[in-house]
Amino acid sequence: MPPPLLGLLLVLPALVVVLLLFVVPLGASVAGAFVVGDGVGLGNFVKTFALYTPDIVFTVLIVSLSTALIGTFAIAIGGYLTLGENPRAVAILRWLYRWPMFIPFIVVGQVLRTFLAKNGLMNNVLIAAGLITPLDAASFLDWRGIVIAFVWKQTPFVALLVAGAMASVDRGTIEAARNLGASRARILVEILVPQVATTLMVSLVLSFVTMMSVLSVPLMINAQSPTMITADIAFRINAYGDYGVANALGLVSLAISACAAIVYLRHSVRERT
Repeated sequence: MPPPLLGLLLVLPALVVVLLLFVVPLGASVAGAFVVGDGVGLGNFVKTFALYTPDIVFTVLIVSLSTALIGTFAIAIGGYLTLGENPRAVAILRWLYRWPMFIPFIVVGQVLRTFLAKNGLMNNVLIAAGLITPLDAASFLDWRGIVIAFVWKQTPFVALLVAGAMASVDRGTIEAARNLGASRARILVEILVPQVATTLMVSLVLSFVTMMSVLSVPLMINAQSPTMITADIAFRINAYGDYGVANALGLVSLAISACAAIVYLRHSVRERT
């Protein structure tokens, strides 16, 4: 058998899976977004922006804020793992920070729903510690809960990639900066972060796209309006069977994700030129 044909046979199962599970549904969604009654038009998009513009803006703000916080915490974790001087603290952090990676989003939503409620574990602990009174207890089951869920779940993924990239940086530059009196914060910001910027951007774009697709967290934590696009898609299908508007919302979500990818690509091209 010729080598090209053998190679095609080896990758054929993966190609079939990608075609059936991704390409075909994407094509059907794109086509369905423009179907209005018995014809073709932009009616679904008109209805989408008329009804769900606040939710679209809310989604962009929530995911952007979460992405910024994830990047900040990931840099802090990676920096401490690389520059930390307490071996025991570094070992504990290295063991502890990865655990949220193995927890599904639906479990994260359920756990934080009980943790952040007005009578949840967080407020009960604060009340027991005397830090707040029962009347001061407040529910975080709103946009703040979504941000907390996203940041807690995605930070380990980004931190793992960033910490690995920081660990591969030439230690000579770090030691030279230390010999010149640079603090750990300055070494992190001026030496490590610029050298791992590409890895950081890739991981943040992947996290951005992941958060754009999450349904369980907004449904379980934020039961009020505005909400995220994924919850709107589920509502249009389950309540009205309106696949046209649902497909239009999906394309809006895809466009937002594409914008994040374009930002990364422009940054990558700028670095190589």
